[in-house]
Amino acid sequence: MSLDSEAASQGGDYRSFRQITRDRLLFEMLRSPRKNSKSAWKVLIMDKFTVKIMSYACKMADITEEGVSLVEDLYKRRQPLPSLDAIYFVQPTKENIVMFLSDMSGRSPLYKKAYVFFSSPVHKELVAQIKKDSSVLPRIAALSEMNLEYFAIDSQGFITDHERALEELFSENAEGSHKYNACLNTMATRISTVFASMREFPRVHYRVAKTIDASTMTTLRDLVPTKLAASVWNCLAKYKTTIPEFPQTETCELLIVDRSIDQIAPIIHEWTYDAMCHDLLCMDGSKYVHEVPSKNGPATEKKEVLLEDHDPVWLELRHAHIADASERLHDKMTNFISKNKAAQLHQARTGGELSTRDLQKMVQALPQYSDQIDKLSLHVEIAGKLNNIIREQCLRDVGQLEQDLVFGDAGTKELINFLRTQLVVSRENKLRLLMIYAALNPEKFESDKGAKLMQLAGLSADDMIAVNNMRGLCGPDTKKSSVGGFTLKFDVHKKKHAHRKERTGEESAWALSRFYPILEELIEKLSKGELPKDEYNCMNDPSPSAHGPPTSSSARSSPAHSMRSRRTGGTWARPRGSDDGYSSDSVLKHASSDFRKLGQRIFVFVIGGATRSELRAAHKLSSKLKRDIILGSSSLDDPPQFITKLKLMAAEELTLDDLQL
Repeated sequence: MSLDSEAASQGGDYRSFRQITRDRLLFEMLRSPRKNSKSAWKVLIMDKFTVKIMSYACKMADITEEGVSLVEDLYKRRQPLPSLDAIYFVQPTKENIVMFLSDMSGRSPLYKKAYVFFSSPVHKELVAQIKKDSSVLPRIAALSEMNLEYFAIDSQGFITDHERALEELFSENAEGSHKYNACLNTMATRISTVFASMREFPRVHYRVAKTIDASTMTTLRDLVPTKLAASVWNCLAKYKTTIPEFPQTETCELLIVDRSIDQIAPIIHEWTYDAMCHDLLCMDGSKYVHEVPSKNGPATEKKEVLLEDHDPVWLELRHAHIADASERLHDKMTNFISKNKAAQLHQARTGGELSTRDLQKMVQALPQYSDQIDKLSLHVEIAGKLNNIIREQCLRDVGQLEQDLVFGDAGTKELINFLRTQLVVSRENKLRLLMIYAALNPEKFESDKGAKLMQLAGLSADDMIAVNNMRGLCGPDTKKSSVGGFTLKFDVHKKKHAHRKERTGEESAWALSRFYPILEELIEKLSKGELPKDEYNCMNDPSPSAHGPPTSSSARSSPAHSMRSRRTGGTWARPRGSDDGYSSDSVLKHASSDFRKLGQRIFVFVIGGATRSELRAAHKLSSKLKRDIILGSSSLDDPPQFITKLKLMAAEELTLDDLQL
C-alpha cells in the first residue's frame, strides 16, 4: 500500500510508522475482545520481549483506555481472575506455550477466556500442542498471529533487539556457530513483521559479498547481507499466502547493508542536540535524570524525564545543531518572559539573566505555566550542560580534527601533533580519533607505526583491541591478518587516504557540520534507481519503472562530481531563518502538508547497529525526496556502546567488568 492511498483511507491523515504500529496493537489486538466479551475489563499478559514492543509503541494510558485493567508478566505468579478475559501477547516459543496451557487448563483456569496473539509466525507443532489439551480449547476465544516483533524506537525507525549482532555475525569464531544462524533467522523474522504491519511487499536490495580475487574464498561474515536478504525474502513469500490483503506485487524498497558501509559514523562526534545528549550525558535510553528544587524546603530532589516525541521542545530541537538548539532555547525563554508580566516581575527580583534554578523556582511561583516553563528549563539545563562538556573536553578541537581526517584536510602529521600537544583531551576522545584514523588508514597499522600512535595516545590494552578491530581487513592484501578477532571487511573505497567527498549544495554556516553518513548517499541512489550493480543486487529484479517518482532537478549531484574547496574557519553562527531540512520540525512541517505527493516507502536495514546521524538522515531525506524513509537496525548505538561492542568481539573471556569505559 502506498503512503498516499493509506492516508486517503484514513480520511487524509498521515500516520507515521510508529503510529501504524501503535494502532495495530491497540485496535487490532486489544480492542478485538469487545465484539464477543461481556466484561468491560480484561487482563493483558506479555513476556519479557513483547512488553518492550508494547512500551515502545504505546503509553499505559492508551492500554487502559482499551479496557485493560491489569498488565501481567507471563512468568510471574498471578492471581486467578476467573471472571475476566485475558489477552496474551507473546512470542511463539515452546516455553510460552507451556505457561499459557498451565494458566488455562484443568478445572480452575486463571481466566474466563483467552485471546492469544503471537508476535511472529507460530510453528504447526506448537499449535498442535495447544489443540491436544481438550480442556483449554473451548476457553480460547482467538488464536492469531499479530506478526509484530520489533521495537518502534522512532516515528521512522525500528530495531530488532540484536545487541550482540556484531559479535555473533562478524567475530572470528562466528562462522558455523549456532548463534550465527539463530541471530540471522530471528533478525529476518522480525524485519519481515515490519512489512506485515505496514502491508508492504518490498523489492529486496542487498550489499553483495566483496570477493577480493578468484583465489579468495568468500567468508560467511561477508555473506551476512546476502543471507539475511534471502531469509527475509522467504518470510515475505509465505506472507503472500498467509496474510489477508498482503500485496502480491512490489510496493516499496528495502535495502539491507551491514556496518561495513560506514565504520566512521558510529565513532565520530555528531553535533546535533539528540546525538550529543546520548553521547555526552549519562542517559539510560531516553531517560534523563536532573535535579529540581524540593517542594518541601531548600533541598533538591532528583526527577526522571523522558526525552521523547511527546515533548514538543525535544521534537523541535533534537535534530538541530547544538549551537542552533541553544540559540532557539534562549529565544523561546526571552519570548516567554517578554509576553508574561509575572515572569518579568520574577526576573526583576532575581536580577539579570535567569539561571536554571531561577527557572525551576518560577515553575513553583507560576503554576499556571508550570508545564511550559518545566520543559523550557529542562532543555536550557541540558543545553548548558552539553556546552560546558564541549568546553571542558575541548570537543570543538577534537571534532575539527575528526572531520579534517575524514575529508582529507589532515593526516598523520596533524594527528601526532594533536596527541602531543592536547594533553587535556580525554583518553576516550583520543581513542575515537585513532579509531577514525585506523578506519581511514588501515595499512598504517600493519607496521609498528600503529602501536606507537596508540602508545602516544596513552591507550589501555582494551582500547588497543578496539582500534585494531576497527581497522578490520581492508584492501586486497589478504595475507596480512588483523590483530584481535574482528574481520569484518570494511568498505573503505580507498583512493590515497579514503576521504569522504564533500557534498555540493549543502553548505551550512554551522561549524563541524560537514560530516554525513554514507547511508545518506545510498538512500538517494536507491531512490533514483542508481545503486551500483556490482555492489548491490536485488532479490526480485525490478523493472526500470518501479523505482518510484522521478527525481527533481534539485537532486544532489553524484559523489564523483561533488568535490569543493575546504571551508575554512566556521563559527556557531547561522542566519536565523534558514531551514537545512535537518530539524524535526522542518521534516514534519513538509511531510504533513505533502503526504498526498509522497512516493513509495524506502526501508533501510543496517546489520550491526545504526547511528543517530543515520536516523536523522532518514528524517531529512523523507522531506527532500518526498518518500517515507524507515530506518531499521539490529540496534541503535551511541559511540560509547559501539566501542564497547568492538572490544567485546576480541575474545570470549572479556566481560563488561574487564573493560575500562
